[in-house]
Amino acid sequence: MSRIGKKEIGLPEKVEIKVQGDSSLTVEGPKGKLEWALPEGISIELGEGIVQLTRSSEERKTRAMHGTARSLIANMVEGVSNGFVKELEIQGVGFRATVKGSALDLSLGFSHPVLHPIPSELKVSVEENTKIKVEGIDKQLVGQFAADVRSYYPPEPYKGKGVRYKGEYVRRKQGKSVK
Repeated sequence: MSRIGKKEIGLPEKVEIKVQGDSSLTVEGPKGKLEWALPEGISIELGEGIVQLTRSSEERKTRAMHGTARSLIANMVEGVSNGFVKELEIQGVGFRATVKGSALDLSLGFSHPVLHPIPSELKVSVEENTKIKVEGIDKQLVGQFAADVRSYYPPEPYKGKGVRYKGEYVRRKQGKSVK
């Protein structure tokens, strides 16, 4: 049996899980509400402050989805109770970011500004023109937004310029040497 799939999920006091029918799952907490459909062959058992997932068969697909479903539900519970945050840093002369309405305006040394739309579920803030903070309750959406912004100008190894995650180490290369 899946080691991750058989772990129980602890529910904080203010978080509620509702199951409609066999597959529709709603997790509601102080930060918001998330919905998800359980995969086929996975069932959920609600107890006092805990949630347990079981699978109906030993098929390869069902076994694979057992641990995945448990992790996704645990992330939903964490998101509606605490939320998720990703922080990005911009390094480079003249590189900066600003929030303009519902878009993130990035000046990354191109001949044009890069406008990246901000989903309505996320809160994006910019400090000191170079520090971007992405907050939300959906872990996948927060991570995907941060990865999309980083992909416009990933950190390059020679000068270290680009968009990087906070605390990310970029291995520097020496470059050309003159003989």
